[in-house]
Amino acid sequence: MNKKQRKVFYPTLFFLGLILMAWQISIYRNTIIDLKILFGIILFVGIIAFFMDVKNYGKTYKYSGVGLYFYAAMHYICGFGFIVCSLFMLSNYYLAETEPIKKEFEIVECSSLPGVGKYRKHERQPTFKINYNGELKELVFPHKYYEKRNFYSTVELETREGYFGFDILEHKHIK
Repeated sequence: MNKKQRKVFYPTLFFLGLILMAWQISIYRNTIIDLKILFGIILFVGIIAFFMDVKNYGKTYKYSGVGLYFYAAMHYICGFGFIVCSLFMLSNYYLAETEPIKKEFEIVECSSLPGVGKYRKHERQPTFKINYNGELKELVFPHKYYEKRNFYSTVELETREGYFGFDILEHKHIK
């Protein structure tokens, strides 16, 4: 790859990684997985890509010293790391088993998030934390449950086992 092609490749990879990361957040909300695993994937792949290609990055851009390593690491972590992590999450989600299982969990903690969108920030969304097989999982519900959020005691989940063994939330009902 020549210098001109790399000047297109690195920013494209960076923005593709950021776009996939935004999509990955919505999939993460419906997956039971520890954030440490995702951060581990992102950092591992980003660091491997950094060591394999930092010389080409240095030849492409006129950075030197700390600036070279900072911008290169940022591109590799946000580019390669987020892309591989997104592929991992998407594979787990879309290649999951088809047979759902119903489970009921007690609500451990209740809080809320601001609404989504420019005109809905005042519509708070209730969040409920449950103990899902020894791991705290925060579930976000629509605004219509906000007023009565303190009266709910359990959450019924319909889950499927993901391709890599991390459970996928199909449906969630609050009781």
